[in-house]
This record gives sequence, structure tokens and C-alpha cells, in this order.
Amino acid sequence: MVTVEPAASLQGDLAVPGDKSISHRVLLLGAIADGESEVDGFGTSKDTLSTAAAVRALGGGVEVDGGRVRMEGVGPRGISEPAGPLDCGNAGTLMRLLPGILAGQDGRFELVGDESLSSRPMERIAEPLRAMGARVETADGHAPVVVEGGALRPVRWELPVASAQVKSCVLIAGLLASGPTTVVEPKPSRDHTERMLAAAGVRIARDRDRITVAAQDELELGALHVPGDPSSAAFHAAAAVLVPRSRIVIENMGANWTRTGFFRILRRMGGIVVGPLEEPSGGVPTEEPVCELDVANGPLLGTVVEPEEVPLAIDELPLVALLGCFAEGETVVRGAGELRLKESDRIATVVDGLRGLGGRIEATEDGFVVQGTGGLRGGSLEAHGDHRLAMLGAVAGLASREGVEVIGMEAAAVSYPGFEADLAALR
Repeated sequence: MVTVEPAASLQGDLAVPGDKSISHRVLLLGAIADGESEVDGFGTSKDTLSTAAAVRALGGGVEVDGGRVRMEGVGPRGISEPAGPLDCGNAGTLMRLLPGILAGQDGRFELVGDESLSSRPMERIAEPLRAMGARVETADGHAPVVVEGGALRPVRWELPVASAQVKSCVLIAGLLASGPTTVVEPKPSRDHTERMLAAAGVRIARDRDRITVAAQDELELGALHVPGDPSSAAFHAAAAVLVPRSRIVIENMGANWTRTGFFRILRRMGGIVVGPLEEPSGGVPTEEPVCELDVANGPLLGTVVEPEEVPLAIDELPLVALLGCFAEGETVVRGAGELRLKESDRIATVVDGLRGLGGRIEATEDGFVVQGTGGLRGGSLEAHGDHRLAMLGAVAGLASREGVEVIGMEAAAVSYPGFEADLAALR
């Protein structure tokens, strides 16, 4: 339990840890690359260390030294059957992407997770892998997930819901199929997997909503840089906008347009956010852009977040609810039913948490409606083991009138172990 007192001002420069989504993918693709791969800027957290441990259990070489990682890959089909179940901890990215690799290997693989991860839906990756010829079992649609790999056939898979994790799982499995595999997504979602594959020399193409990957016998990652995580930076940016007389500079942040939807929403609400964010383009880029953002306090207006914006800001939507409490007018988020399937039911937990701090917020089936009151009183917020909710509580405490007691602040370490220290350094 941690009490976060109101702040008079936030000032300073900071660089957030390496992007968690990219860090997971570097480890997983590095495991099936040929030869050595080197990474700097790696985002070390409980989740990414779970991925490193899983890769080692499958025969890949991984040395993590702070933000530097050296890997020895086993090639696309060189994965070894582990001695026991692979523990994914709380890492949903690991549990949903790794089966894409395992589906094309020889052997039987069991993936398990903690209580939170075991409650999240896994049939969404099992179904396409079965269509490709793998044997995949789930426990009533949840973990544990058992994969028995083998020869894979190509598929054209239409995603019912935009999901970067499911898309990535199918594309990675497509590397090991007997022909080109295509994924059709209803809305754009984060594209780190596509960029990384393209940079590794994989034949991958995008045609509007369709991404097609060719089978691959070799994969070479080489040297990679992981930029700062926009989802982590979003909490500092929200704090700077909400706390009076604040101005901060966020350095080395990933500017990938599929990850910066929150910052575009923040600008639309009137937040002072200065810096270059990537614009969408056709095809599949091979690089992850980086930017420096200058963020300052300012008055906010309510906004409406439409369904097409949701996949590009899914992890930061709780912050939109918080901003709405301080904004003038009404803030609405629609089409975000996926929030109910995260580490917690983030619609229910965010609504309950902000109400407990004095916010006027109502849950809807697929989002929430917030009536701006100019601020929050403060009080107590339960993190429910959810790292995003823990960090939300801390930001709310800085901007509140009376402070916030965050119950379960330690959950922040799942994605951002140094969050409390970085936030305190800005006071």
C-alpha cells in the first residue's frame, strides 16, 4: 500500500523503459533467428523476464544485462521440447505469441500462467492454429494451453476483433507454413511484429487491411534498438497535463503511429503535447521511429473516443477516463469491450476506482461515460493486481486534492519496475 500525495508541480526530463511489446517480440523472434542477435534499450520487467525464461527453456540462448540482451537463436525449426510446462507468469503477449512458434515445431508444449493470465481468452489463438494443422488444446478457452506442433498449411484468417497478439501469432506461424499466410484485421492494431519481420528480411506485405507473410527458412535479426514504451510514457504525460504548473520532456519514446493513439486523444482534449508522432503510411515499415515529447499542464475539454481509435490506445484508455474527470464536459469511450478481458476487467475496475476518488463515471457495455467535475477528491484505489490500474492510482494521487492510497502498487513492476521512482523524481 502506497499513499501518493498531491503535487504542486512536475518538472524534468525522463526516459521510460524500453517498449514491452517490442521487447517480448525481440526475444521470441530472436529465439528462432539464425545466429546471434543483440538488443539495446530492452525493457526489463516481470513480463519480459518470463519471456526470456521461456526462450531458455526451449533451447535459445538469452543473456539479459539491464537494457542489453544478447541472444543465440536456434533457427526457425530448431526449438527443443522443454522438460516441463512453460510458465508465462502474467505475460499475455508471451502466451498468445509463443504458440505461433510452437505450432510448427516437433514436440508437445504446455503453457501455464498465473491466476490473472489463466482467466484471459485463448481460443482466439487456438482456432487459427488448428486451421493451420496444429493440435491446440485449452481449458474451456483458457490456460493452460497445450500445443502439439507439426507441418502447417497456410490460411487466410479474418480477425473478428482487432488484436495485435492474435495477428502476430498467425503471422509467426505463417513463417513455418507451406505457403503464404494472410491475416485480415477489421481495424489497424500495433504493427511491431510486421516491422520486425520486414527488418529481418521476411517477405511480408500489407494491402489495406490484409497482411501476408511468406514461409521462411532463415531469419536474421542482427542488432536492434528498443525505443521507450509509449504506454509507460502515457502515465507521466497524463500527470504533467493534470498537475498545475507542470512541464516535462519525455526522451527516446517510440513514435510508432499504432502506439500513439493516446497522445493524439490527449492533444484533441487540449493537452499540450509538442513533438513529432509518426503518421500512417502504406506498406510495412522496417523501423521503429523515436521522438522527444514536451508535455505541459493545460485545461482539458471532454471528447469521444470512437471504436476505430480503440486498438491504437487500448492500454491507455483508463487514463482517458482519468483525464475526463478533470476535463470540461463529457468524455465517452465506445467500442472498448476488450478492456474487460485484460489483467482485470478494466471497465469495471477503472469505474469503481475513480468513483471511489470522487469521479462521476458510469460503465457501459463496451466503455464508459465520464462527467468532468474539474478534479478528484482523492481516497483509496485498489489495483486488483493490474499494473495499469496501480499506475493510474498514482497519477490520480498527484492531481487530486487529498491524495490517493494505492492498494497493490507493487503490481506496477509487471511492466514498469521503476515507475514510482521515475514519477517521484519529477516532483
